[in-house]
Amino acid sequence: MTHDEELWIPLVDDEPVSALVAEVQQEHPEIAELVATPRRLLAFRTFAYIRVGILLGRLLVERDVQPHDAPGSWAEQLIGDPVVRAQVVAEVRAVAEEISADPDYAGDDPVGPDDAERERFAAFAKRHLAAEG
Repeated sequence: MTHDEELWIPLVDDEPVSALVAEVQQEHPEIAELVATPRRLLAFRTFAYIRVGILLGRLLVERDVQPHDAPGSWAEQLIGDPVVRAQVVAEVRAVAEEISADPDYAGDDPVGPDDAERERFAAFAKRHLAAEG
């Protein structure tokens, strides 16, 4: 990841759209699995933020949102509607599937250990702990 890429993500990370995308990604582990490499994750976040922002912006124009004295931001008010939330989840999933299917990311290594590495570490830890006991 370049310095510019490292800088860009934190700049948008405090916005309601990025929080919503992160929440959807956490609630749906299959989405995280589709974008499990650093480059895929960067592309996913970039396009998910844009597309969810466009979706919410369109819905803001189409729907009445309470004035400023209502609790929560306009985005939070929209997301409170289960229909809107389902649309956001579908959009986030679509972005993840498109990034996952992109051949430009086919050879990327995943972030973190794979299942075989986890099993080897668990076996190592058991042997090490048994030897100490």
